[in-house]
Amino acid sequence: MAGAGAGSEPWWKGAVIYQIYPRSFADSNGDGVGDLPGITAHLDHVASLGVDGIWLSPFFTSPMKDFGYDIADYCGVDPIFGTMADFDALLARAHDLGLKVIIDQVYAHTSDQHAWFKESRSSRDNPKADWYVWADAKPDGSPPNNWLSVFHGPAWTWDTRRGQYYLHNFLSSQPNLHVHNPQVQEALLETARFWFDRGVDGFRLDAINFSMHDPALTDNPPVPPGFGRGILPFDFQHHFHNQSHPDIPQFLARVRALVDSYDGDRFTVAEVGGEQANEEMRLYTRGADRLHSAYGFNFLYSKDVTPALIHETIDMWPQAAGEGWPSWAFSNHDAPRAVSRWLHGRDRDAFARQAMLLLMALRGNIFLYQGEELGLPQADVPFERLQDPEAIANYPESQGRDGARTPVPWKADAPQAGFSPVEPWLPLDPAHVPLAVDRQEACPDSMLHYTRHLIAFRKRHPALRLGSIRPIDAPEPILAFERIHGGERLLCVFNLGTGSADWTLPAGWTVIESAGDVSGTALGPHSGLIASL
Repeated sequence: MAGAGAGSEPWWKGAVIYQIYPRSFADSNGDGVGDLPGITAHLDHVASLGVDGIWLSPFFTSPMKDFGYDIADYCGVDPIFGTMADFDALLARAHDLGLKVIIDQVYAHTSDQHAWFKESRSSRDNPKADWYVWADAKPDGSPPNNWLSVFHGPAWTWDTRRGQYYLHNFLSSQPNLHVHNPQVQEALLETARFWFDRGVDGFRLDAINFSMHDPALTDNPPVPPGFGRGILPFDFQHHFHNQSHPDIPQFLARVRALVDSYDGDRFTVAEVGGEQANEEMRLYTRGADRLHSAYGFNFLYSKDVTPALIHETIDMWPQAAGEGWPSWAFSNHDAPRAVSRWLHGRDRDAFARQAMLLLMALRGNIFLYQGEELGLPQADVPFERLQDPEAIANYPESQGRDGARTPVPWKADAPQAGFSPVEPWLPLDPAHVPLAVDRQEACPDSMLHYTRHLIAFRKRHPALRLGSIRPIDAPEPILAFERIHGGERLLCVFNLGTGSADWTLPAGWTVIESAGDVSGTALGPHSGLIASL
C-alpha cells in the first residue's frame, strides 16, 4: 500500500534527491553559464519527476578555479549565478513545489582568495595564522613531507610572505583549513547556521575525510607495485596521514548537534572517497550524534556494474543496531556518466532503463544526477574546450569531469538545445539533442517517463524506500536480492550480462515491475524485474 509505514520516518530516509550542477542546468541571462534563476525556472521539471529534494552543487562566491569547490565566501552568491535574492526565490519555489533543498558545504579547504586565507598568509602571528595548515620547509628547502595532491604534484606550495609551505590536497589554489583548530570549527558552524537560518534543509559535506590531517606530518607509505596503482602520483601512496584523522567524528558530532538544534528533519550526508572510505562512511554515520548518511565512489568510479560490486556494497552496511543509513549515486559531476562508463557493448537505451531500475531497488537514499532521467551518455568534449583542471593536466589518459558537466538539453530545436541563446561554457554534445526534455515529454515510452514511473513505484513500496536488503545466491551474471519491510517482501533480479540468461521465477511470485525482456524462465540482456509474493 502506498506510503505504508513511512509516516514515522524522516523525509530523507530512502529519498530520491536530484543533483543540480548550476553551471550546466539552465542559463537565464544569456552569458552561456547556468544560474540560479535558470534553475528556478525549471524546477517544475524536477518536481514532476517525483523526487523528494534537490542537491545544489556550489553557487558560492568563487574564483572558479575548481568551479565553485574553491569557495571565497561561504555566505555569498557568486555573481555568475545571481544574487542572494535569487537564491531565496529558488528556495521558496522549491519549497512551494514540495522539494527539500540540500546545498554543498566544503569544510576541508577554501579558495586562496578567501579573506581567511589572505589574513592567514600575511604573517605568522596574525589572528588567523593557525586557520590553515602551515609548515616549515625541510633543511634543504623541500616540502615538509611526501604528501601529494589529488590532481598532480606535491600537496605543498611555498608562500614567501610566511616563509612556509601550506597544505592543499587538491589544487594549489585550494589551501586546506586547519579544522583541528576550534576557532575554525566554530567559523564553519557559523556558516552552517547562516544557511539553516535562510531555510535550507540540509548539507552535503564535500570531501569531509580530507578535513583533518596528522599534525605530526608523518610521511604516507607507498603502495607496492602491482597493488592497484592508478595513473597519477597520488595513487602511489596510502593516504593514511594527509586525511582521515580520528578526530573527524568529534567535529561531525558538533555539526550534528547544530543540525538537531533546528526544527524539522534537517539532513546531512557525507561524501567520502579513498581507500578507507568504506570504513569511514560507517564511522561518520554511526550512532545518533553523527551524520545521517554517507556515500562514496563505489559506483561512481567502478568500470562496470557486476553482481559482485552490488553484493560488496550490500555487505558494507550490514544493518546492525546503531548503524547509519547509506546513500548511492551511479553518476555525478565528478565521474563519467554510468550509461557510458558501464556500457561495454550493451544497448545503451536498454541499459539506461535497467540501471535506473537497479538504482531504485537499492537500500538507501538515491542521488539522481541531472540528465540521468534522460539517459544522457557521457559527452564528448574536445581538448581545446576542456575546462576541468584535472582533465587538462592529465589529458589524454584522463579526460576528467567535463563530459559529465555539459549543458542539459531542454528543447531539441532551440539554439543550444534551449540551455542558452549563446555558446555555453562547455559544448553541447550533438548526441544529447535528440534526448532533449521536450522530445521525451512527447514520447510516452521515453526514458524520462520511465524514470518518473520508477520513482513513483519506489514511493509506493515501503520495502524499496525503507526496507532491509537480503542478498540471494544466483549464478553470474544474475544479481538477486530481496527488499523487506513490515509485511511487504519484494524480489529484485537483474541480468547484468550482455546476453540472455536462464532463470526461473520462483513459485508464488508475481512480476510487478520490469525493464527489458523478462519471462518466467529467462532474462534477456540488460533486463531486470521486481516481483512480489
